[in-house]
Amino acid sequence: MLKFLSKVRIEFNALDPRTAACMEFLAQCNARKAKESNPACQLQVQRRTDDHPPEIKVTFVNGVEQVFDAASTSAQSIRELILEKGQYLETEQMFRDNNETWPVMIPEEEINQSFPGTKDAMLHPTVEEDKLLLRQNNSGSVFE
Repeated sequence: MLKFLSKVRIEFNALDPRTAACMEFLAQCNARKAKESNPACQLQVQRRTDDHPPEIKVTFVNGVEQVFDAASTSAQSIRELILEKGQYLETEQMFRDNNETWPVMIPEEEINQSFPGTKDAMLHPTVEEDKLLLRQNNSGSVFE
């Protein structure tokens, strides 16, 4: 998860009962595997003394920041959202590295086309294709 992030800032009041997601997310960030995935990721913890709700602010490697309300969002949901966005960033970078335009625009008429060899065509084989498959399965060869 940290491999997609350049900075994580976790803010919470330790006496606030709503800090569960912050504590869990902090534990995930401090895990050996997470740290090894991106040792350069900055992890900041800000302990508050006011009534401000707990929050997790992440900065992705492309500079985009996102703030999560940790009082109403679970650590698992935050992690999943980060991974989803990270996979999107990886795909975008792969296209850019290969001098392809991003985002990829697929014309509507191409989306709705059916192509030979797709599931649609294979679900309804012709009678000749059925006979050929039967002969092949029974004899092991098509050329008998």
